[in-house]
Amino acid sequence: MLRMKTKCEQCHTPLTRKDTAYICSFEETYCKSCSEKLDFTCIRCQGVLVLRPSRKIKPFKVPASKLKILALANSC
Repeated sequence: MLRMKTKCEQCHTPLTRKDTAYICSFEETYCKSCSEKLDFTCIRCQGVLVLRPSRKIKPFKVPASKLKILALANSC
């Protein structure tokens, strides 16, 4: 699952789940302003920054007992 970071890696501006942000393949997260200044290139990995998907609610947590059942069902 994508880890939704709460601040820009460059300027440390707070980012909520609803804010526009950009990420690289290593999930480095940048605000819109910094992404534009960096020409949509991550300063750490030099990868392309793409629009981070929005998430309006907190993700649902599946109980560990159900994860084991799902894993067993998928292994057959």
